[in-house]
Formats: sequence, C-alpha cells, structure tokens
Amino acid sequence: MPSYDYLCLKCGHRFEAFQPISAEPLKRCPLCGGAVKRLIAGGSGLIFKGSGFYITDYKNKSTPSTKNN
Repeated sequence: MPSYDYLCLKCGHRFEAFQPISAEPLKRCPLCGGAVKRLIAGGSGLIFKGSGFYITDYKNKSTPSTKNN
C-alpha cells in the first residue's frame, strides 16, 4: 500500500498517510481540521537485492563478426 505526503494549508503540519491507490485523497488535517494538499513524493526508488549485477550479465552472447580487409 503506497504512502502519501500531505501538507495542512492552515497550520503547516506535514504528515504521511498509508492509503490504497483507489482511495480518495484526505481533505482534513488530523491536528487542526484545516484543508490539506497532497504532495508529490519522489517515491522509494529502485531496490536491488542479491549479490549484485555485473556488466557481463547482459552482454550479447554472440561474438562480433570479423572484418575482412
């Protein structure tokens, strides 16, 4: 379930809410009840797990053709 960042336009409180993608954005601040705006977040990024990736892992397996001069 994704998390969304919100900012209260009245008191400036910044908070995070875990919501399903299909859920409507929150409208009220949990502290003061003021209107909130959903912020654009950068996301968590790409996470690689395992021993690593090497340049040879995705190299073309065929050998290049030799040029005849």
